Amino acid sequence: MALMERFDHFMARANAAYYAAQDPFEDFTTAPELTQVFGEILGAWAKTVWQMMGAPDDIILAEAGPGRGTLMADALRLWPREQVHLIELSGRLRAEQASRVPNAIWHESLDTLPEGPLILLANEFLDALPVRQFIRRETGWRELHVENGAYVELPADIELPDDPVGSVREINEAAEEFCEKLAAREAVALFLDYGPLQSAPGSSVQAIRDGAYADPLRDPGQADLTAHVDFAAIAARVNVQGPVKQNAFLTGLGLFQRSDFLARKFPDKAQNFALAAQRLTAPEAMGSLFKAVALCPKHLPRLPGFEI
Repeated sequence: MALMERFDHFMARANAAYYAAQDPFEDFTTAPELTQVFGEILGAWAKTVWQMMGAPDDIILAEAGPGRGTLMADALRLWPREQVHLIELSGRLRAEQASRVPNAIWHESLDTLPEGPLILLANEFLDALPVRQFIRRETGWRELHVENGAYVELPADIELPDDPVGSVREINEAAEEFCEKLAAREAVALFLDYGPLQSAPGSSVQAIRDGAYADPLRDPGQADLTAHVDFAAIAARVNVQGPVKQNAFLTGLGLFQRSDFLARKFPDKAQNFALAAQRLTAPEAMGSLFKAVALCPKHLPRLPGFEI
């Protein structure tokens, strides 16, 4: 008998299989892989935030979804730490991370991070967490399930807005739970991810396979499944600064100044630094689609990049 499961359960299972066996960087390129400047200015950002927190000696620096370890390795160039913590499930990716961040300690979840003040970095992490999907029909809201590679609609068990018939709503309970756990401790977390500034109905789930868009329901574990982050839903649950567009955030942190400095230092790579900075900030590329949001205690002043 075929398994029928809620879409978020399907998405979680598919992504776990994908990251365990596939190389995601054959399908897409993330900001840290474009230029070392991205991780470096986030390292400088984290150091500044640590100072704003009172420079506690027991500060914990962590990253969720660290990919190949490139971001953390670059961040440590600007803020060297004896030890860092990486939240990563994939054994294959952990091996890659170990080659770049040999002083890392790995965790399967946020729950096992040491107690104490925390600064957490996360780039394109929330978008991979599973979402529940709902569609509005004449008879009310229905929740999408998956069976035999096709959607199945069952009555929804939660209250949703009175949207027009045919509207789709997505709820990322995993992202909300992750942020609520962070808010329960002395933590500052920086998320860079893609999604709208304001909540809105619509289906945003997409699958990338072999560098191209694919059917999200086909061959689970062979494609990377993501969904737009609902920053407003997170802000309704925890204290945040932002979201702001990635181009404004990175420009405010000195992306172009750092890129120009490295271009002068390494003239043979000058064009690469310039092109990467343009791709990260151009509105038609990653500059507007991606947003930055910081989860932080209410007593902290405006953090770097969120002054606007």
